[in-house]
Amino acid sequence: MTHMLIIGGGLAGGTAAEALRENGHDGDITVVAAEPYPPYQRPPLSKGFLAGKEGTDAAILHEPHWYDEHGIALRTSTSVTALDASARRATLSDGSDVTYDAVLLATGAQPRSLPLPGAGLDGVVMLRRLDQSEALRAALSEGGRRLVVIGAGWIGMEVAATAREFGNEVTVLERDPVPLAAALGPDMGAVFASLHRDHGVDLRTSIGIERITGTQQADGVVAGGETFPADLVLIGVGAAPDTALAEQAGLRILNGVLTDSGLRTSAPDVFAAGDVANAFHPVLQRHLRSEHWANALGAGKVAARSMLGMPASFDDIPYFYTDQYDLGMELSGYAPLMADADVVVRGDLDAREFIAFWVDHDRVVAGMNVNVWDVNETVQELIRSGARVGADRLADADVPLESLLP
Repeated sequence: MTHMLIIGGGLAGGTAAEALRENGHDGDITVVAAEPYPPYQRPPLSKGFLAGKEGTDAAILHEPHWYDEHGIALRTSTSVTALDASARRATLSDGSDVTYDAVLLATGAQPRSLPLPGAGLDGVVMLRRLDQSEALRAALSEGGRRLVVIGAGWIGMEVAATAREFGNEVTVLERDPVPLAAALGPDMGAVFASLHRDHGVDLRTSIGIERITGTQQADGVVAGGETFPADLVLIGVGAAPDTALAEQAGLRILNGVLTDSGLRTSAPDVFAAGDVANAFHPVLQRHLRSEHWANALGAGKVAARSMLGMPASFDDIPYFYTDQYDLGMELSGYAPLMADADVVVRGDLDAREFIAFWVDHDRVVAGMNVNVWDVNETVQELIRSGARVGADRLADADVPLESLLP
């Protein structure tokens, strides 16, 4: 009877465990999760759960009894300290060994730290785990606090929005001229900059962070020669793939664990999925690593099929969504192709009700719908089709999106 080992308690790992059973695996499955929770997804941590609109059930995929009922051994508060790919053996933090027939690395990513003076003070926080979101909600939910966010990426901007809605003073400090420009480009990043300023956020861009002040508790951030008072400081400057275990096991690493389109790594019967995997994308014909929710969900399912020796290829179009104040957004597309593409807007940019298309040689490579709904599936079809579409037709709201499909 074959034994499938899953290392990681995030969405990719939890989805893979479920998909193994759904695809007929009747052997053993062990899920090793470093945190004290069953596998969970992370988007609610900076969205509904942080805002107090959702409970832990919005994040946790299945309660522990589900794993018992499906014959899955769930090892929480446990980590894998060593992986011997040639012997097909993993050593756990409790000193025990687990042998396997196939193993999935779903170790995710870790938030990047900043080597700043004062970064170790109380009140300096990051947001990656469920307990961190709980603590942050408790600190912000009563309002009246001063939050300084270092980094205007997705996590920073979502937390800033929630903090403002709780009635806190919020300052966001960003080294780049426009927030989210790395993900969206300057024009679309400017939409989010104006959104936050309209809601009272003190957004400072092109600013260098010097230090965090305080004795034991953080009380301010010095940036650009100015001191910004703070009761709480959130560092949100991105994340890096957690490849430590994969490196120890001798796997090929380049911006994550390199895999083929079936999520197979350079070692036999070792697979990788989710934030940690830099997978070969058969449409792009290049490796692509994505840290978003949909990537973990889709890749977990593909990894399970590959582990079972079934035909499987991960060719999903990357997808992301965000909710900030009264703005809801969905983004689908290929980030590597967006940087050099032209942006075409359909709708009202000033009213923040529009669809933005990233167009390369008349082909749509990405699309973002802002407060316009029930169009993402069509946008994805348009991207996947590779159809050539003129900018004038893309921009014309009187031209139905479906008519642009070949």
